[in-house]
Amino acid sequence: MFTPTDRDRLRDQLVSDARADDRITGAALTGSTSVGRDDQWSDIDLAVSVAPGIDLAEVMSDWTARLYADHAAVTHLDLRRGATVYRVYLLDSTLQVDIAFSPAAEFGAIGPTFQLLFGAANDPRPAPEPTAADLIGMGWLYALHARSSIERGRVWQAEYMISGIREHALALACVRHGLPATQGRGVDRLPATVTDPIEATLVRTAEPTELRRAFRAATAALETEIGYADATLAERLAALLGELAG
Repeated sequence: MFTPTDRDRLRDQLVSDARADDRITGAALTGSTSVGRDDQWSDIDLAVSVAPGIDLAEVMSDWTARLYADHAAVTHLDLRRGATVYRVYLLDSTLQVDIAFSPAAEFGAIGPTFQLLFGAANDPRPAPEPTAADLIGMGWLYALHARSSIERGRVWQAEYMISGIREHALALACVRHGLPATQGRGVDRLPATVTDPIEATLVRTAEPTELRRAFRAATAALETEIGYADATLAERLAALLGELAG
């Protein structure tokens, strides 16, 4: 298990390595550390700008080799946004290290957690938050599949779909309260008046009666949030959602 001291030491080393790499023209802290909200469980979030004309893949390959050879990386995965590659490393200490490798033309903030350390950044390009309409659509889609999964006796698929209804209801609540709506980032800042009733949506066993109970609770939570977002649509969907949940 890593300690905050271990993490901070490695973060400082990586920033020093970025400054020393003449292929890298800028670096920034991202994530909770960039806004002073890190705690003992926080990971390392770093973004680097790769100079024009430099092969991004080559830079990533060199840095990845160093993470494995010098810092005990066990595995990694890549996520992409445009030409930026977010390479996420898992170290043997359980520390997560996220490094966003961006061409210089794309280097810049996509959210409020961005602290430039050196170099220049482009104007912010905020990543879009999901719209209420999108969340509502996915919510009723999960409800359709929850019903068919229960009726087909596919209990684990049913649990998955019920969880999807709950997640989209919570995301709608985050939109309503002006909180981040992706990846559960805003959920723990919702008021108890929202989250307490949603506890009833948690599936306790894989028994059909329990799945139906949780399904009804999840559908009710979704209906409530749809009502706040779009009262007219909520009225149109009410009978259908009620029929789905039984």
